[in-house]
Amino acid sequence: MISRSRSTSLLLSLSLVVGLTTGAAADVADPLTADLDRILGDSRLAASAVGLVVRDAETGDLLYSRSGRTRFQPASTAKLVTSAVALEGLGPEHRWTTDLATTAPVQGAELMGDLYLRGTGDPTTLAADYDDLAAQLAATGVRTVRGALVADDSWFDSVPLGTGWAWDDEPYYYSAQTSALTIAPDTDYDSGSVIVQVSPGVAGGPARVRVDPPVDLDIRSTATTASGGSISVQRAHGSNVVHVSGSIAPGAGPQATYISVDDPTALVAGLFRKSLAAKGITVAGGTAFRATPQSARVLATHRSMTLRELLVPFLKLSNNMHAEALIKSLGRKYHGEGSWPAGVRALESLLPNLGADPLTMNMFDGSGVSRMDVLSPDLFVGLLRAARAKPWFQSWYDALPIAGMSDRWVGGTLRNRMAGTAAAGNLRAKTGSMTGISALSGYVTNADGRKLVFSLMLNNFVSSVPRDIEDAVAVRLASDRAGQAQPGLQARAVPGKSADPRLDLECSWTKSC
Repeated sequence: MISRSRSTSLLLSLSLVVGLTTGAAADVADPLTADLDRILGDSRLAASAVGLVVRDAETGDLLYSRSGRTRFQPASTAKLVTSAVALEGLGPEHRWTTDLATTAPVQGAELMGDLYLRGTGDPTTLAADYDDLAAQLAATGVRTVRGALVADDSWFDSVPLGTGWAWDDEPYYYSAQTSALTIAPDTDYDSGSVIVQVSPGVAGGPARVRVDPPVDLDIRSTATTASGGSISVQRAHGSNVVHVSGSIAPGAGPQATYISVDDPTALVAGLFRKSLAAKGITVAGGTAFRATPQSARVLATHRSMTLRELLVPFLKLSNNMHAEALIKSLGRKYHGEGSWPAGVRALESLLPNLGADPLTMNMFDGSGVSRMDVLSPDLFVGLLRAARAKPWFQSWYDALPIAGMSDRWVGGTLRNRMAGTAAAGNLRAKTGSMTGISALSGYVTNADGRKLVFSLMLNNFVSSVPRDIEDAVAVRLASDRAGQAQPGLQARAVPGKSADPRLDLECSWTKSC
C-alpha cells in the first residue's frame, strides 16, 4: 500500500513531468499559458511537431516554452539568421560591384584585347544596369573590342543550387540558380529569373510571347488567342527550353509568369552583347568564361544598393536568392571561397555574437529552402533579443513584415494577415512555409506595453498550412494583459489538405501576397 503522503508526492511529480512535456513554462493557472495551450491543441497539430517560445524582449523572462530546444525545419524564418549575420559580418553598408575590365591597351576607338565582365554576386542587377555599363564604356570612346567578351562569375563557386533543394523546384523562380554574375527581371530583384509575358494576338491566332529581360531562351509556344482557357509556362528541367501552351482570351491583359533560368552567367553575357551593340560597340571575338586577371584595370563599374537597403525586398518579400548571395558573400569574405559550405562556416563563427549557439543547429543554405536545415525556437528567440543591442537593429526591424499592413512594401508576407486585430501594425515577424512546415518568429508588444520576442515553429502537419493557428497565437500575445484570459481567441480554418502542395509555399513565392 502507498501512503497518502507518498501518493501525493508521486502525483505532484507526475504533474510536473506532464507540465514540462507539454511545454508550459509558467504556472498552469496562468491565463496566457492556458490560452496558448488551447490554441496549440488544435486537432490539425495532433502528432505534429510544435514549438513555441515567448520571452520578455528586455528582461529575458520566459513566459512560455513548448519544445524550445527541439530542432525544427525553419523554412524562410532561416532568413532571420542569415540577414542578422550578414549585417554583423558584411556590414549594413556592404555593396556588390559589377565591373568592366581589361588588360589590353586602347588605341583610338579600339580595345585591342578581351573585355571582362566581372560580377561579385549582386542579386539586384537589372538589364538597365548592364545598359549603363555599356554606356560608360562607350563614353570612353571605345567602339570596337578586338578580343572576346569574357564573363567572369568566379567570385562564387560553380555550384548553382543548394544542398537539399528539391529537383522539381528547379524551374521555379524561388529556387533559381546562384551566380556571381546574374540578372533580375524587376525591382522585386528575383535574381536568376525572367518574366515570360503572354499576350493575346489576333483571335484564333497564336498568342504573343515576350521575355523580360530579353535573354536568349528557346521559346516553344503552342499558345493561342481564344476564350475559355488558361496559359501554362514550363521550363524543361536542366535547360533553357521554355514550353508555352494553352490559350488567352482576345482583349485580355498580359499574363506574367516568373521562371528561373539555366546558367544565368551565359544569359547575362548574351544580353550584355546586345547592350554593347545598342551603344555602338562591336565585339569582334566570341564569348568566353574565365576569371579576370589580377592585373586588369577597371574601365566601368556598377555598384549595387547597400545591404541596409536590400533588407526591404529581402525580408518583406522573403527573397531566397538574396539569402544565398549573402551566404556566398560571407564565405568569400571570411574564407576566400564563395561557396555555401564556406558561407555557413562564416555564419557559424559569427552566431555567438548574436546570442545563438551554432552547435545547436544545422544550416546548409541561407534561405531555408533546404530540407536539411534545422534550428530551434530557443535559438531564434536568443537571436531576436541579442539583435536589439546592435547598431543596425532599427534597419533590420523596419525591414520585417508588419501584420495587417496592406502596402506590399510594408506588410510584406504579413500584409493579408491579422488585419483589425491587436497584432495589426504591431507585430513584426518573419514568416516561413513549405509543405508540412510553417513558422513565425519576431517581435510584438502586448496590451500592457510589454515588448515580447517569440518563435513559433510547426512541422510535420498534413493539413493545409495552419496560418490561422499562428495568427491566433500572435493575436493572443499582442492582446495579452497580465492575469486576463481570452478564451474567445481560436484558430478558424476548416481542416483539410491542400489540393495543390504549392499553395503551401511562402506566399511571396507564388506572388500571392
